[in-house]
Amino acid sequence: MKFSKMQGAGNDYVYVNCFEEKIDFDISKAAIKISDRHFGRGSDGMVLICPSDKADFEMIMYNSDGSRAEMCGNAVRCVGKYVYDKGLTDKDTITVETLAGIKTLQLSTENGKVKTVRVNMGAPVLVPKDIPVNSDKERFIDETVNVGGIDYKVTCVSMGNPHAVVFLDTLDGLDIEKTGPLFENHSLFPRRINTEFVEVIDRHTLKMRVWERGAGETLACGTGSCASMVAAVLLAKAENKATLKLLGGDLVIEWAGEGSDVFMTGPAEFVFDGEIQI
Repeated sequence: MKFSKMQGAGNDYVYVNCFEEKIDFDISKAAIKISDRHFGRGSDGMVLICPSDKADFEMIMYNSDGSRAEMCGNAVRCVGKYVYDKGLTDKDTITVETLAGIKTLQLSTENGKVKTVRVNMGAPVLVPKDIPVNSDKERFIDETVNVGGIDYKVTCVSMGNPHAVVFLDTLDGLDIEKTGPLFENHSLFPRRINTEFVEVIDRHTLKMRVWERGAGETLACGTGSCASMVAAVLLAKAENKATLKLLGGDLVIEWAGEGSDVFMTGPAEFVFDGEIQI
């Protein structure tokens, strides 16, 4: 199987062009194999770029543990770069079908190649049962949750996939390898949860680390950055546009508030092309 390794702010995936490649194998097992950083090609998961009868393209993605993922903001930006740079489209605005709905991408090019992508990530979902969160509250904003014997203030948001946002005074000393799995598998979250730990630098700058369900800590998370921005605006910790500083780079997130869509702008880059026996 031929593939391309791509990354957006360090969030790396293996991309398969299903306009050319025949998928006649167990995708979940293939995602586990190819994602292994010692025995595979190394990635946070695998993304299939497919035809769609609802949009210009469809993105089908799997985490590194073989589970299906609804959406990834960094991955969908790379899909935009792939289809433009590889000549599958000549449009600078495209639509991509995902399990979290159809996303509209605006492609910014430089010397004939996509440099950055602005994505309309849609409106955040704040109703607990729709995130989902096991709570009968109308919203789950700045609620106290005991995780591993420690009380955290948690705000839950869905950006097509579920997120728990936790603001900390500092990210220094955060033992994410211990705390992340405790959040991910907490009984409050019936479909597990992605968890963002956020430090407010100023009202236009947030620093974030993320534990993604099914993948562990990653260098960036687009939907997580959007969820963090929504939580920051709801709690009056940030203005309506801010830079999210992640381990793998920066993303610019915009949210005008309730009733508005979230917009994410960030880089997308090729790493290498390759071939693997599945």
